Order: sequence, then structure tokens, then C-alpha cells
Amino acid sequence: MTNDSLSLGENPVGNDPFAQFGQWLEEAGATEINDPNALALASVDSAGLPDVRMVLLKDFDARGFVFYTNFGSAKGQQILGNGKAAMCFHWKSLRRQVRIRGTTEVVSDVEADAYYATRPRRSRLGAWASDQSRPLESRSVLIDRVADVDARHPGDDIPRPAIWSGFRLVPSEIEFWQDGEFRLHDRIQFRRADAGGPWSLTRLYP
Repeated sequence: MTNDSLSLGENPVGNDPFAQFGQWLEEAGATEINDPNALALASVDSAGLPDVRMVLLKDFDARGFVFYTNFGSAKGQQILGNGKAAMCFHWKSLRRQVRIRGTTEVVSDVEADAYYATRPRRSRLGAWASDQSRPLESRSVLIDRVADVDARHPGDDIPRPAIWSGFRLVPSEIEFWQDGEFRLHDRIQFRRADAGGPWSLTRLYP
């Protein structure tokens, strides 16, 4: 592979997509106005119909990319049923995007508990009060349910609901896209056959 095929614009690309992602995420944190960790999460329902929504990345390392949700939600049910998902990060200020596809796994209880404990108290109450993705009679019903949970847990010790946890997307493909002049964009795709296996790199036509 030539040196040119290992660069995005004037920036060299190494052999570790997680390190490359970490660098881009750090740079986005300095330029994006809101939520540089926001991503579009795609899943598929039991009928094969795609679904997508915005969520927040809460952690990543060489194992994969982590987000949290109510497992009774539409995305929770779809991912539990299918075991696959895709992500797309778009950093408009940097004219970059990262696309990720792979299988999913549920994070450990230790990981979920640790993250849940960092959430604001009202967010932890909301995790108990919300039957996410299900019909809601009125906004006041939700507010009343939050108040009820608040009354039952007056202190700061609010346990994590069993139905609320996290998924880790274990990538088989990670693509880095850098905007280029006259739409001659740079695209570098990392692919591997198995989790933990070696990555292959390919430059793609824009």
C-alpha cells in the first residue's frame, strides 16, 4: 500500500482505527458547538425496515463504541433481536464523518452501574419513569411518574433499572471520510473478519 493511501488529506493514517477516531473526536470537541459525541444510530426491526435516531457516545476503546438506552425502547428491542447496528458521526465544523458497522453486545453490569451513577439525579429518575418508545397519554402523566419515583427515592441513591443498560458496537468496518475540494473526498475504510483480528485498509472512490 502506498503512502498516499494511508492519508486523509495531508494527515497520515496509522493502522489503528480507534486511535484515529480518538484523535478526530478530540479535535471535534474543540470545534463543535454542541455534542461532538452525537451520532446517528441505525438498526433494523423484525420486518427488515431500517430505523435511525441520534444518540450520544459515552465510551469507546479497542473493544468498541458504547451508548446507553432503555432495552424496552424501539432501538433496544431491535438491537437485542438483530445483534447488529451501524453508527455515523458527522462533524460539520471539520467537514468529516466516520461510519461504523458491526455486531453488538450488552455491556457488563459494572460498566452500566458506573455510568448510571454519573448521570444527573433527574436523569436517573427519568430512567425509571419513562416507558421509552411506548404511547404516552399526556406530558403530565410523565411528570407525575417522575414525581412518584422522586418520592420513593428522596436521596441520591437511585439504583439502575434492570431494563436500562448499554450496548457496545463491536466494529467490523470503520470508514473515515474527509471533505475534499470539488467533491474529491478522501475515504479510508478499515475492515476485519473477526473482532480482535487484524485490520485491512482500503482507499475508496469518493
